[in-house]
Amino acid sequence: MVALTTAKTVPAEREYADFLRTLSEGSVHRNFDPYLDIDWDAPEFRIDPKDPRWVLAPEIDPLGATAWYRAQPLERQIEIGRWRIANAIKVGAAFESILIRGMMQYIMRLPNGSPEFRYCLHEMTEECNHIQMFQELVNRIGVDVPGMRPIFRTLSPFIGVAGGYAWAILFIGILGGEEPIDHYQKAVIRNGAHLPPAVVRCMEIHIAEEARHISFANEFLKEHVPAMNPLYRNVCGIAFPLAMRWLAGEIMAPPPEFARTFDIPREVIKEAFWRSPEGSKTLAGYFGDMRSLASDLGLMNPVTRRLWQLLRIDGDHARYRSEPDRRVA
Repeated sequence: MVALTTAKTVPAEREYADFLRTLSEGSVHRNFDPYLDIDWDAPEFRIDPKDPRWVLAPEIDPLGATAWYRAQPLERQIEIGRWRIANAIKVGAAFESILIRGMMQYIMRLPNGSPEFRYCLHEMTEECNHIQMFQELVNRIGVDVPGMRPIFRTLSPFIGVAGGYAWAILFIGILGGEEPIDHYQKAVIRNGAHLPPAVVRCMEIHIAEEARHISFANEFLKEHVPAMNPLYRNVCGIAFPLAMRWLAGEIMAPPPEFARTFDIPREVIKEAFWRSPEGSKTLAGYFGDMRSLASDLGLMNPVTRRLWQLLRIDGDHARYRSEPDRRVA
């Protein structure tokens, strides 16, 4: 464990413990089961491979905003969109598995009576349900997608285990993976949820439970980071934007198989992820909440702020949780 420079006051410890108790009770009384709360065989949840709602929305998906994609025949747009959405769902399931590995490593080092132990186990239970839900949805979509990029797929078992020891960076990484997915799914819902109903239902469930998970990761860092020694805080300040940028690319950009399957020109992939103005705006828009959090944690300084800029994930700070991208800088 990293050495702490200050001890937490008793009222602050109680406030954090009360927060964790509230989250834990929420997990007990407000939870979802993928096979009880989704009627997979209902007619309205039947997956139609030719459903025009698979077309990628240009307001939300950076590939959907490219001229190349919009110039494709409708049937091709549907086929590409179905593959991309199915793969994003598969990646989400894989990321949840990394989170579970890292969090399990972390909690097994906690002392008896730790309120973090109980909540983390509730969260891991919910993440297991999400993996089942996502995989069931991928199976029903019927596209044999690979999920994560090859290197990330290879490293994923080690990332989870290592994260259990570098626990502050683990929770920064958790937010780096959860925030882009959460941001994208909320944008879909706000934009009218123009996707097949089974996909929308899974997104609704995921958004509802991820609200707890993201809240916990935020409060965990606020609880622990200020008490770390200055050296490790500086490490966290540098790791924060690096994790955000890396994981956004791994989770939100498609793997090489995607371009090969649909013969998508290399320059189109580069334009969408994230070279074009629209792509850059989408990338930076994932992290308004995280820029606010980094500032609250004291991790925004001239050096780290410049790093956010170099990685093209700088921008406005969110004024409130999950603020939509609609402000002029």
